[in-house]
Formats: sequence, structure tokens, C-alpha cells
Amino acid sequence: MLFDIGNINKYINEAEFGIERESLRVSADGSLAQTPHPFESHKNIDRDFCENQIEFISDVFNKPEQVNEQLWELQRLVNGKLKENGEFLWSFSNPPRISGENEIPVAEYTGSLRNKSVYRRYLAKKYGKIKMLFSGIHLNFSFTQELIKTVFEQSEYNDFNDFKNDLYLKLAARLTEYAWLVVYLTAASPVSDDTVGTESNIYSSIRCSERGYWNYFTPILDHSNLQRYTGSIQKYIDDGNLRSVSELYYPVRIKPRGANSLEALAKNGINHIELRVIDVNPLTSTGIFTEDIKFIHLLMLYLVSLPEHEFTGTEQIKAINDIKAAAVFGNNDIKHRAEKVLGDIKSFVLKYFPQYSDVIEYQIDKTHSGNSYAEIVSRRFGSDYMNKGIALAREYQRSVGYV
Repeated sequence: MLFDIGNINKYINEAEFGIERESLRVSADGSLAQTPHPFESHKNIDRDFCENQIEFISDVFNKPEQVNEQLWELQRLVNGKLKENGEFLWSFSNPPRISGENEIPVAEYTGSLRNKSVYRRYLAKKYGKIKMLFSGIHLNFSFTQELIKTVFEQSEYNDFNDFKNDLYLKLAARLTEYAWLVVYLTAASPVSDDTVGTESNIYSSIRCSERGYWNYFTPILDHSNLQRYTGSIQKYIDDGNLRSVSELYYPVRIKPRGANSLEALAKNGINHIELRVIDVNPLTSTGIFTEDIKFIHLLMLYLVSLPEHEFTGTEQIKAINDIKAAAVFGNNDIKHRAEKVLGDIKSFVLKYFPQYSDVIEYQIDKTHSGNSYAEIVSRRFGSDYMNKGIALAREYQRSVGYV
């Protein structure tokens, strides 16, 4: 195991969380807004691939509740601006009706950032603009420095940075293995408009399915140490399979502080882990329930308690296939696997963190017939997706104080 949960002090309950949530701006009829991105210089509000895609970027907090509180405040700020233009935030991972790629203007960056637009035009040509519209949530996670220092002092490592890098590399490998479980528990986009080319209720999460965000090859990464990890990505760049590390469409990324580059990662070490498989959940205005952030924290603790093992190429391919399988709507094999793993996690939680038993019970309840997010969304929005989607966008705009 990476460390013994039972021998760690009070810091075990602390962690650092940040959320990046993507959303599309739509007009009153549900079509993609064609106005320029309305926030040019806000540190927490950006655009992603296209001009009509808003990205909320939270600060880093120690409590999941604080993350969602800020997402709500940012949503309130954005909705106030959008109301002036008669626009709304689309509440789903899947886009609304699309008449053609001409409705999807690539994000226009200028000055020192103009290469970001060049990169997005490259993505548009390689993967198609429509695929880039599928919005998601990225959860950034790290343990507190106090916790890592405490564990380091109990380890056989001599160098703190080496220990920290190895800890996150091994955790990232384990998280990739278990990412299918997160997909199953947070998939919330079974309904889509036929203009995106996928019928409803085939996938619970199109963006995590075989039709979603994947490279045209399955990356095999070396998690044995940081140098080999960055080298395994650099090889794909040198071979022309990737333009940069940002094009690595992988369920879990290992990130440095600041700009995401292999050079920064090699120089400064690992700062946090980014989990990229969470759907925007239309059942809550912020796109993610606090209970799900809490569960991912417990999952991280469970994973670091497991025995260490090598994450082979064969296992990595299986992990990716498991994610795609978990994104299939009504996959009973995945459901039964989830029930077993959640039972194991429950035993772990009751042993070490009984005060959080309600968090695991919340997840177990989703395995009961009809209770998963995907099933609920299918029932509520499975017919008349566009009109119900517009009505929901209006409702959420009112909920933050704009009528």
C-alpha cells in the first residue's frame, strides 16, 4: 500500500479540491449563442474550445462544500451577464441542436495567447468541432502538504519530492483503473439531440463512451517514475500522434502547478491529479453534487490503502475499455461490479471514517433500479430534450436571482 491509513494523523481528513466546469451558452430558442465570449479577463471564467463555451474555474479549497459555493457564485455572475443578451447556460454535457459546424466559432485568443487559437483550429480539423462541444467537469485533487509530509516521515524515502511524485504517480495509476466506477456513478447524459449523431439511451455518457473524447490510439504510460512518465508522453509527441501534452485525452492527468507542460512537470514535480470523466449533471445548477466530490475524496483514500502493483500496458488498455463500458446505458455487468467495489469501499469507510458512512450510502443507492443519475435524467428529459433543456436553463437562471 502507498501508506497505512490507520497510522496517519488528523491530516488524513483534509485535501485540496478544485473544479473546472464547461458549459455552452445558448439563445432563447436553444441554439448556440453567436455572441463573443462575455468575460475577457476574469481569472475564474474562461472559454474552452469555442467562443460559445464558458468554463468555470474554481479556486482551490479544503472542503467540497466551498467548491460548490464558489461555483454557484460564479454561475450567478455569468447568468447576470448572459441575461443582458437574452442567453442562458446549457445544463447538460451533451450539446443542444446543432445545424452545422459554422455555429461553432473557435475561441479567438489574441496577443501572447494567439497560439491557443491555432491549437484549437488544429483540434477542429483533427477531431471535428462537434465533438469538442461535449462539456464535462474536471476535478483537481491533491492531499495537503501536511499530510504528505507526515506520510513521508514514515516512509523509507530520503527525498521528499521523489516521494511526492511517486505517491501521485501510483495514485493516478490506481485512479485510472477505477475511473470506470466514477463514470458509472456520475454519468448523467443519456439524452441527446439527433443532430449530434447519437440516439438517446444508448450511452449514459457520450463523452466517456467509444464515441467520446479519445485519441486515435490508446496511450500506454509509464507510471514507474516521473522521468519515465513524461518520457512516455513525449514519445507520442515525437512520433506525431500528439501535438502536445494537452492533446492527451486520458481519464486521469498528472499536473504541475501553473501551466500544463511536460517541461514544467519535469522541473517542478507533480502538484495535483486531474480526474476528467465526470459529466455535467443537469440535476443540480452547479453541475456537480457535493456528495460526489466527497465520495471521490474517499475513493482516493481507499486507493492509496491498496497494495502497490505495476500498472501494465494490458491493464491500461483494460482500464480504458472499462470506462467505455461504464458509459453504456444500462450495462448490468458494470452495475454488478460497482455493487461489489462499493461494498469494499463501504467496509473501508466504516473502519476508518464511519462519520462519512452517509457519503458511501449515497453512492450505493445509485445502484438500485432507477436511481442512477442517467436513469433519472432519461426519465425527466428523455422526451422533448430541447424544450425541457431550455426550460431548465431558465429555471436555473431564476434560481440565482435573475428572472
